[in-house]
Amino acid sequence: MKTIKFKLLILTLFISASVISQNKAFEVTVTGKGNPIFLFPGFTCPGEVWDDVVNELSKTNECHVFTFAGFGDVPAIEKPWLPKIKNEITAYISDKNLENIILIGHSLGGTLSLWLAAEDNESFQQIIAVDALPSTGALMIPNYNSDMIAYDTPYNKQMISMSSKDFETMASQMASGMVLNEEKKQVIKDWIINTDRETYVYGFTDLLKLDLREDIIKIKIPVLLLAATKPYGEETVKMTYKDQYKNLQDYQIKYAKDSAHFIMYDQPEWLLEAIKSELE
Repeated sequence: MKTIKFKLLILTLFISASVISQNKAFEVTVTGKGNPIFLFPGFTCPGEVWDDVVNELSKTNECHVFTFAGFGDVPAIEKPWLPKIKNEITAYISDKNLENIILIGHSLGGTLSLWLAAEDNESFQQIIAVDALPSTGALMIPNYNSDMIAYDTPYNKQMISMSSKDFETMASQMASGMVLNEEKKQVIKDWIINTDRETYVYGFTDLLKLDLREDIIKIKIPVLLLAATKPYGEETVKMTYKDQYKNLQDYQIKYAKDSAHFIMYDQPEWLLEAIKSELE
């Protein structure tokens, strides 16, 4: 009996090891079989933000769901955070001999997808970017200049030293503006609060510094953009996307009506249909 239990334990450990891969910069959970799909979450979000999508896509594809360092239960890493993630994803692809990868990314994850494809068109088949831009900084900062973005700023120092109570208040306000689905506001708020504080501050600095508006001209694979229309309205969103993606040669864009930033929670059926239609 002890021998059987021991064998079952070893088998369980082997299965677990084959499904979950731990890197310093991220953790990956792999489900399903078929052509590989990488699913990247947005800032502060664990991979579970993609659960409903993965439940469907894993029926036909091998889904690699990422959670980045400092998010969820994945330990934080030293800065520069975002370049390390990008470099380790490249190594992950090489180590596992993956090819014809489909990239699906939300927000930060969509920007990361663009970055990867701008540097390597050979490994990837297509990109589906969900409410993502090539330059978040240019959207948020007047007279934006990526060279002026630094870690050591008064704002970052203030964010690092912010009390837990004040940070929670900020997280609540942010979550309220990013999703219309009332049930999901608390979930998103908790993800923000649980994010490693230095990752939250310096990782977002990495994202603000990243400007791919010129580099996306190098992307030669098809790109589908899925854009939320709330709270700014469809016309404003159209202008923003037209400006930011003007150097991208091959892309289509679809607008999610009555959806804020988390389209997977505000319009889950619309999102899944848009993704499946593109993959088919």
